[in-house]
Amino acid sequence: MSAKDNAPKAGSRRSNLPTPPPVRPAPELFVPDDARCARYWEEYAMLDNVAAHSRMVADVATFLARRAVEKGIDVDVPTVRASALLHDLAKTYCIRHGGNHSQLGGAWVAELTGNPVIASGVTHHVYWPFAMDLEPYFTPLAVLYADKRVNHNRLVSVKDRFKDLVVRYGIPLNLQDSINETKRQALELEQLLCDTLEVDLNACDFDSGRLV
Repeated sequence: MSAKDNAPKAGSRRSNLPTPPPVRPAPELFVPDDARCARYWEEYAMLDNVAAHSRMVADVATFLARRAVEKGIDVDVPTVRASALLHDLAKTYCIRHGGNHSQLGGAWVAELTGNPVIASGVTHHVYWPFAMDLEPYFTPLAVLYADKRVNHNRLVSVKDRFKDLVVRYGIPLNLQDSINETKRQALELEQLLCDTLEVDLNACDFDSGRLV
């Protein structure tokens, strides 16, 4: 596939469709643990660097989920973590064969887990095309933000993450406008998370949860 297939797309901007129903965990839904997610990685031949990226994204998303629980938000931490671990399940396939890795990955994860909440985080980890509301949509928004804080396997700021995206996709593929819109959303989401969770997300290591 070309790099353009994995880059943020202008067509994925705000949707004219109605906002989806709340995405909330339920006790009857299956949630794979880390070991099961790693087996899914093996089944889909995930590249090692994609797996390393996914682990770090999961650490960021898990921190957000735990903090949300502390603040009284209805969040299931294992559900958020599983969604983050699986968010790039289709990335390797799409690098090799083409396709939209977030949409294909969401379909695969829905089939593997039968859990629409986990799948929603995979499908929407590139861009959320609706109004942002943490209460009903915490899982997909947490995964989206966590992905924007990890460049390869390194924790970075949102602005630094998008500097890399502009170099890799924006300039060569003339996608600056699309990438800048995705950056604007990520920064808006970051502020919403900081205000709601009452934490400076740019002063946190996301591993132990300590401020740095």
